[in-house]
Amino acid sequence: MPLQVLVHRITVLGLLLGPWAAQAREMPGPAARSWLSDLVTRIDAADRAERRTGSGRRAGTVVVHMEIAADGAVQQAEIERSSGSPALDRRALRAVQAVGLLTAPPAGLLSGSGMADLSIPVDLGR
Repeated sequence: MPLQVLVHRITVLGLLLGPWAAQAREMPGPAARSWLSDLVTRIDAADRAERRTGSGRRAGTVVVHMEIAADGAVQQAEIERSSGSPALDRRALRAVQAVGLLTAPPAGLLSGSGMADLSIPVDLGR
């Protein structure tokens, strides 16, 4: 069952983890849920800050694929599934890239290579 989290204007509709994390996909532990909630909160804050500077107010869902190192650094962020709006896709990607250094992901989210490999469907509201 996908993890569902609602934080202000961003809804994480589900969490898809790599095949190495099948158990985490079924039932993330409290540490993983807390860490993911912090990630979503930071994406939301980055998006709200950008919208205050005058960017558009479009709404939609973008799936962003992220690779996060064991030290919390975002190593890669890319659009996995477009919203259909290039402007909204860029907005989602900028918000994800603006989260900066995160706390270290819980061990349960790390693959054998030491990376958290996440695909996060993110609903960006108005």
